[in-house]
Amino acid sequence: MRVVILAGGIGSRLRPYTLSLAKPLLPIGDRPILEIIVRQLASAGFTDITLAVNHQADLFAAFFGDGSKWGVKITYSLEHEALGTMGPLRLINDLPEHFLVMNGDVLTDLEYGAAFRAHVASNRLFTIFAAARKQKIDFGVLHLDGTSRLTGFEEKPELGYTVSMGIYAASRRILERIPQGKPFGFDHLMLSFLASGDPVDVHKHEGYWLDIGRPDDYERASEEWAQHGR
Repeated sequence: MRVVILAGGIGSRLRPYTLSLAKPLLPIGDRPILEIIVRQLASAGFTDITLAVNHQADLFAAFFGDGSKWGVKITYSLEHEALGTMGPLRLINDLPEHFLVMNGDVLTDLEYGAAFRAHVASNRLFTIFAAARKQKIDFGVLHLDGTSRLTGFEEKPELGYTVSMGIYAASRRILERIPQGKPFGFDHLMLSFLASGDPVDVHKHEGYWLDIGRPDDYERASEEWAQHGR
């Protein structure tokens, strides 16, 4: 039960909160976001956690140590330059046949253990955990025909999407697609899968999920997690 948590970002969209603290270390209630995640993973049966760090790496090590406080083993993989979402995986030499990889700023009530075991039982190459999201368009949307005449109109509609939660279960086989020492993101990996035709499974989560990317997301998380947290 191995998980890699991506915690190397600088959190530029979350300034000014991240001027002095890395985003995963920001508090939600009385605990940092990342401690909430570590506690959830430990409760779900994960025993081996690697923190992929770069920005403020020393702070992560000072707070989490070896993980014994939470009954897990925590190790650290240091990026000396930004490698994107998937690039840091090539720095970790002891990944097992299947592992979880996730962002360090995600709050969700996803059952991590059950979701991961379903991936392993099916011997999948890659599983994306996804959620439904609606995006409001702040303009009147025009529908046109081939001659540029108006055929329909919607005032500030909401469009529905299925989006990645920033949580993935992966087979070690994906490492051969990731270049060594070069930035390589989730988007690059998905385009690689689509080009090759290799199967990628999507697990839709119907429960709570919030990616803390912007100041209003952080404020929302601080208000909501007391009701949704485990």
